[in-house]
This record gives sequence, structure tokens and C-alpha cells, in this order.
Amino acid sequence: MQHKPAIWWIRRDLRLADNPNLMRAIQRGRPVIPVYVLDEREEALGAAASLRLMLGLKTLAKTLESKGSYLIFRRGDALTHLRAVAQHSGADTVCAARAFDPADIQRDTRVTDGLRGDGMQMDWGPGNLLFDPLGVQTGAGQYYRVYTPYWRAVRGLEVPDPVAAPGKIASPDGRAPSDSIDAWHMDAAMNRGTAILTQHCVVGEESALDRLHHFTEEKIAAYAADRDFPAVDATSGLSENLAWGEISPIRLWHAGQRAMAQGRPGAETFLKEVVWREFAYHLAANTPQIMTGNWRDKWDSFPWSTEEDEQVLAWKQGRTGVDLVDAAMRELYVTGRMHNRLRMLTASFLTKHMMKHWKIGLDWFADCLIDWDPASNAMGWQWVAGSGPDAAPFFRIFSPFRQQERFDPKSAYVAHWLAEGQRTPSAQALAFFEACPRSWDMRADDLRPLPILDLKAARQRALDAYSQNSQ
Repeated sequence: MQHKPAIWWIRRDLRLADNPNLMRAIQRGRPVIPVYVLDEREEALGAAASLRLMLGLKTLAKTLESKGSYLIFRRGDALTHLRAVAQHSGADTVCAARAFDPADIQRDTRVTDGLRGDGMQMDWGPGNLLFDPLGVQTGAGQYYRVYTPYWRAVRGLEVPDPVAAPGKIASPDGRAPSDSIDAWHMDAAMNRGTAILTQHCVVGEESALDRLHHFTEEKIAAYAADRDFPAVDATSGLSENLAWGEISPIRLWHAGQRAMAQGRPGAETFLKEVVWREFAYHLAANTPQIMTGNWRDKWDSFPWSTEEDEQVLAWKQGRTGVDLVDAAMRELYVTGRMHNRLRMLTASFLTKHMMKHWKIGLDWFADCLIDWDPASNAMGWQWVAGSGPDAAPFFRIFSPFRQQERFDPKSAYVAHWLAEGQRTPSAQALAFFEACPRSWDMRADDLRPLPILDLKAARQRALDAYSQNSQ
């Protein structure tokens, strides 16, 4: 019995190092069958996320081959395919990382019940997090509603040491049938943007570790001072790799701790950003309504418009006539990423100045981000909109002009991403017109549009609405 294979059900953990779910399968002395199932949850991914997942899976498959293993690809119902692989191989255990998105939990409960009904063992291990989101509690036994007390509660907790990748992974005789991932066409929704977006993806575990090394050696000391300036290459870029589990938060935590011990001033700020993601999952696990609706139900009657009109289209296209907002939206479309400060600015502009529902923005980011993370995306949008777990909406009506004065004073970022009105636009600015839908009928020699809103009047409208809702 101890030699029966174990299935490693791969989800958002596309790595071999620091992967307790893989290691538990190996430590049983069993052959291991890595399996990825493109089920209904994964089919629902946005265009950029689906492309990025495809690239990550292909890279992981090559890494597994170098370890004497292979990756089985299946498409359809997860329970059906896990059962089929188990029946073919004789596997009696499935090892997988816990998920904390409510919809994922529902799927995983059904899989667990089904496999256990078959007499199999479902071995759930740690998710792609530092801390159990249900295990961190206040002194009163409640979950944390505000980030700063949460940070204080977890910053001194013990975090396991990083674990190296296994040298070899034993495979059972007789490989189970596998789909071809190329036949899935996971990049189909990107259309002509595939080639452009792919250029901006840094894929795989090895690349992620290189990124972390470069960041901690070259940039972490200035991180706190420079991270808010979008024209400065000051951030780690690791959100993409962390989102797909190509690097573990454990690895980031210990790298940040070493940098703190070395006296590098930006290290603690970096660690706080790692824990901000943890806080998002803490809220998702304890208050799952944050994923689909207003975290504070008093915002259900707030007069956000849900109409996706010409103004919303202009926001998506980077044609609001507000330079910093538009440059950020172009960066998003070309690279699948957006600088964090500009995520807050563009979200504030949509939900405050434009008075559009945060779900419109959440859905657009979910479609465009290569580092899409369900909990972080939901919390981020609601944090800015004011419906989330921090009640300070009046202070988050970002002034686009003031933000540009402070964080892009020489318009270097704006010039890099907006082609219109420039004699020699950057290659990245021009790439937007190669990637965007032809139906948008946009060209680099178009005139820059006038602002779609009177910003002063729009700000006052938002202040009035927020003031009335807070009464």
C-alpha cells in the first residue's frame, strides 16, 4: 500500500521549492503524479490571467521533466479527472494546497467528499500563504478588520524555513492519458495581444528566484523611498510570480527578514506589502462576501452607476483625457501589470470621479492582469471605493493632477505610455495600438482627448454622495 502513487493536484503552486504539498507526497516514499485540471473555475479566468497561467504551466512541465517526472493535463470536472487518473494509476491519495476563495472551497468540498467516498485520502496542505487565514485572531477570538493590528499580530509569528526543490521525483509506471495544453488555446481571448503581453511576462520558478535575488541585492534598500514613483524601477515585480505560486511567500518573508537584519531601510516596507496580501485572504476566509459584494452592506444602496457607457470605455482605453490615469490604463493593457499607486488612482477615478461601481473595475482588472489575485483584487477595489474594511473614503479621492505633480513631476511615466501628441513615442506606447481591439479604432497619431469630466465638480459630487451615505 505504501508504494501506491500519490497525485499532486496542482493549483496556484507552480513551483517545486517550498511546496509542502508536493513534499508530503514525496516523503511518503511513493511515486508522484503531478496533475493539472482546467476546470470550470480556471476556465473563468480573464484573458491575461489565462495566458499567463498557460505560460506558467508549460514552464513547470519542463521543470518536472528535468526531475524525471511529467505533468498530466486534463480539462473538465476536477473530481471526474482526479478519479480517472487514480483509477489508471492505482493512486489512493491526492495532495493539494487549500484554497480560500469561497467558490474554490465549494468545489474542493465536493472533490473531497467524492474521493473519500471512493476510499481515497484527500490530503489538504497549506495554501500559498504565510499564515492560516482562519487561525490569526484577536485577543477576543475575532478576525482582524483593520490591516495595521493584523500586521502587528503576525509580524512576530514563526514562519517555516525555505525548503529546496527535490532533486528527483519518482514517477509510476504507465503514464495516464494527458491532453495537450496547446490544444486548449488558453491564450485565445488575448487575440492579437498575445505576442505583446508575453514579452512582459517573467515566467517560472527559476526566473522568480532571480527576480527576488536582484531585488534584495539592488533595490530593497530604496524601496520605501522610491516605490511610489511609477517611472522608477523600484519594485520587485514579484506579484506575477507570487500570484501563480512560482515563488512562495515564505521565500519572500525570509529574504525580507535578512535584509532587515542587514539594516536595509526598505525591507520592513516590503514585508508589510507581503502581509497586505495575507490580510486580503484573512478577510476572504472570514468574510467571504468581500469577493462578490460590498464588505459593508450599508454601501448596497450607494448610488454607483453600473452602466458601462462611453465614459467607462474611455477609462478602459486610456482616453479619459487625464494623463496619469490614461498612462496607467495603457500600461495595464500592454504589460498586464500596473504600478500599485496607479491602481489606487485609477480605481479612485472610476469609483469617485466617475461614480461607477467598483465591480466594473474589478472585472476589467481581472481580465487584464497577469498578476490577478482574487482576494487582493477584491480587497483593493473595495478599499479604494470605501465599501471595504477601512472606513476612510473621503481621504481617497485622489487628485490625478496632484498625484502627477508628486510622483511623476517630469511626466516621464506619462510620456513613456501615451503616444498621442508625441513626435517619437516609445515602443511600449506604440505597442498599445498593436494590442488593443481593432474595433476601438485607435491610432497613435490621434489627438489627445479632452477630459471627460470636470474634475472639480466630479470630486464635489462624490464628496456629497459619500457624506450622505455616512449619515
